[in-house]
Amino acid sequence: MSLIGYAHSSPARLADQLLRADAATPELMTEVIARAGGRFAALRATREGVRIRRLAEAGAWTDAALALLALELPQWKLRRLTLEDGEWLCTLGRHPGLPVWLDDIVEARHGALPLALLSALVRAREAGKPAAARPARTVPPHPPGRGLATCCDNFR
Repeated sequence: MSLIGYAHSSPARLADQLLRADAATPELMTEVIARAGGRFAALRATREGVRIRRLAEAGAWTDAALALLALELPQWKLRRLTLEDGEWLCTLGRHPGLPVWLDDIVEARHGALPLALLSALVRAREAGKPAAARPARTVPPHPPGRGLATCCDNFR
């Protein structure tokens, strides 16, 4: 299996492909690495790159996904990994010392653990892109209020 090929799919298409997959496959792992694996391409000859490739070749998908996550996104940490109603919920965060509700987190769900991890990796990769690289979101302007604005805080 070659983990060096490069795919031309969008992150949304890759996330959808991961969501629809039933199980991890060599082709799917290759696609994730090609699309979301910027550091892997540069470090594939290092000990960690060789380890990830061997894990994937052996079919150790969960270990390969965890190692790929650690290599590709060292600033993201696994915050939570739970099995709820037959689906794995994987939560990644940037600030593990903070409560989850204060952290920048991404979550992904899937029935297969390695695919939940890989989906979270793809989402974290997109969340980590600079604002100029992400599509712009526009908020409709709020019409000026009518009447008076009042502060309701009690400052005693």
